[in-house]
Formats: sequence, structure tokens, C-alpha cells
Amino acid sequence: MNVRDSEATEATLKAAGHTLAANENEADLIIVNSCSVRGKAEDKAIGKLGLLCATKRDRPNRIIGLMGCMAQRLGSDIFKKIPRLDFSVGTRRCGAIPFMVARVMAGETNITEISSPDEIPDVPDAHSEHGFSAFVTILLGCNRRCAYCIVPDVRGPEFSRPAREVLAEVTALAHQGVKEVTLLGQSVMNYGLMQQVWTPNDPQSPHGFKEPFSRLLEAVSSIPGILRVRFTSGHPSGCTDELVKAVSLLPNVCHHLHLPVQSGSDAILSAMRRGYTRAAYLDAIRRLRAVMPDFALTTDVIVGFPGETVQDFEETRSLMNAADFDNAFIFKYSPRPGTPAAAMKDDVPETEKMRRNQLLLADQDTRGEAANQRLMGSVQEVLVEGASLRNAARWSGRSPGNKIVVFDPVPDLTPGTLAKIRINRVAPQTLYGEVVQTNG
Repeated sequence: MNVRDSEATEATLKAAGHTLAANENEADLIIVNSCSVRGKAEDKAIGKLGLLCATKRDRPNRIIGLMGCMAQRLGSDIFKKIPRLDFSVGTRRCGAIPFMVARVMAGETNITEISSPDEIPDVPDAHSEHGFSAFVTILLGCNRRCAYCIVPDVRGPEFSRPAREVLAEVTALAHQGVKEVTLLGQSVMNYGLMQQVWTPNDPQSPHGFKEPFSRLLEAVSSIPGILRVRFTSGHPSGCTDELVKAVSLLPNVCHHLHLPVQSGSDAILSAMRRGYTRAAYLDAIRRLRAVMPDFALTTDVIVGFPGETVQDFEETRSLMNAADFDNAFIFKYSPRPGTPAAAMKDDVPETEKMRRNQLLLADQDTRGEAANQRLMGSVQEVLVEGASLRNAARWSGRSPGNKIVVFDPVPDLTPGTLAKIRINRVAPQTLYGEVVQTNG
């Protein structure tokens, strides 16, 4: 979501007459897009801003700005932490940035804008020039109020964009050559539950879907030129029978979902206010894979939440084994100011948090390699991305299950095309293979 916000900001600044600098040193304007989900993310942003603002001693006309969640959380207090900062813009305000830059260029400084919960969000549909893949925001904010999470405070309540706006944005992207779109929302399957996103004049669902998100998936996947549709992030409550049916019936909707679990212990899930039980989470997975055995699942897990016992942790380990995740992102708990969990005693020692973190990482490596071993000899349809980040002599792309596939390029193969790759080697997070067919 921050990548999308940064891209929208770049596009609006270009439209206002600014040009992209070749690198940070050459830039006259630098904006740090911040995240508040963990304390470490804020610490890194503050450190970077301090270094950037220090360069103004030699370059007094350089403009340094802050945007995003930390700007929203701290408001005008950010200028006490970073005195030379020129401006700060909160969430849902990407479109205001060119005007704030103009104000700084006119002589103002230390100016800030933050959004209020009751205002209609500013959601720019502008995209930078890019290749074949794009992010499209469909839902902003979150209403879930998990005990550890600051997102509802900094990104506001849920707001779903009208379906017509989303479809117009995706259609424009398809005309620009985009082949893959990822629909974004903090709890993306809640799309359309708080606002009326479809009107009586909109076309009815050919498959008879009634739920707003299933209807949107169907409509986006039918846009000419769009080869793949992804969506993130999910919540088990969104895995309805209709959603499962939609993903299974729509051929270009990828069989992959990022479905954060956070814990496998009912006691900890309740303390976290996650809104589901261990059994309900595993049932959502069962229903997805009963219809789509190839369905790939990734997740987020927090270790060391207040009150987490060794038994709670072992229940998380056993759930992760039962779920057979393709990948997992594992975080040590850190309190966020103002959240209910921040008032709880942070009683798991840091050394124990690290031990649990390392155990889950090792478990996931074992699971990931076993899952990938099952794909040895298979042919995967890969959306080609281009040169591999680690070895420019080889190319890479992603399978429908969002697995990275590395292969030797062949003549006439270009980024944005589909290629069939036979897998001949695997690692815990990567597949390797050879091109057996290109689809153009």
C-alpha cells in the first residue's frame, strides 16, 4: 500500500511540472513515505529524515517532506523531532502534496496536513510510467481494531471506492500495457461492506455474484488485456463460499492469498482481538484448498505478544504446520503507542522472542522447501518480470501462486509475457527451471 501511495505521489508531482531525479544526491525535493506498523519502521524513517535534513546546511533550498502513517500519527509534533523538516502530510492526502511543495517553494515551512476520520479520502488514480504490473487501491483504512495495531488510527475507517472508479482505473492501465493488477486493501475482502459501491445501473454479475468484492473480481478479470488479478491482504471472515467460488471460476484470478493469522492460540487470538478462532482460520483454508488444491497461502505471525506462553507458541507452530503455508512473515511483538496492547505487560523477554522467531523461520524454510519439492518437474505458467535481481544473466517471474521462478532467457522473450517454465531445481523460497513455451 505504501508502494502504491509513493507511486501516486510521484505521478501527481510529475503532473504538477516536477521531474524525477536520477538519484537521491541530485534531488532538490525528497519525500520520505513512512510506516507506523512497528516501532523499528518509525525509527528508520526518523533517522533517514535527520540525515536528509542535515544536508540542508549545504543546500538550504532543498525541500524535505514526510508523508504517510507516521506523519498522521505525530501531526505537528514531528517538527520537534525533525526541526528542519519542511512539510508533513498524513494518510489519504497524496493529492495535496504538490500544493504543499508549492507553499514551501513560496517561503512557508513547517506546514502539516492530516486527515480526519469523517472526510472522504483523496485517492489519486494517477500511475507512474511502468511496465506490466500495477497496484490499484480499492479499500482504505480498517475497522477491525486489533489490540496491537495502530493502522485504524493512522489510516482511518474503512472506505471503499466506487466500482466504476476502480474499473475505469484498471481499464486505463490495460490500455497502457499493464497485464497484472493487484487490488489493495487493509482487509481487502471487506470491499463494499461499508459503502454502496455498485449502483442499480451497473451491469449485473454474469455468474450471479451478490457480494461486492466477488463482483469486482469478476469485472476486473473481464477487462481485455488483464492476464492476472491478485488481491491483498485478507481476513478469514472474507473467505465466504461465494469468494471461494469466484476465485475458482475466474481463470485469471490467481490462486494465492496473503491471509495473516498472527497466532495459533485461541487465548492469544482473543487477546489480540482478531475476531476468529484457530478452528475458523483452518476452516477457511480447508474450504479454499478443497476446491483449489493448488491454492498458495502466505501469512503474518507475531511472536511474543503479551501473555504468550510456551504452550501458546507451540500452538502457533502446530497451526502453521497444519496450514502448510507457502511462506510466512514473522515479527517479534513491539508495542505501538495508543493501542490496547501497549497497556498490557510486555512480559516475553527479548531473548525468548528471538528464539521463537528463529524457530518459526526454520520451520518455514523446511515447509517451503517441501512445498516446492512437490513442484519438481511441473510446468508453471510464469508472468515474466525481466532480469533477476540477484543475477542479471538470468531472468525471473512469478507463478500464479506468487512463487519466484528463475530461468535462462530465450530469444524474443520480453517482460509482461507469459511463459511456461519446467521446474528442475527448488529452494525454500525460489523455483528454478527452463522455458518450454512462450505465449506472447
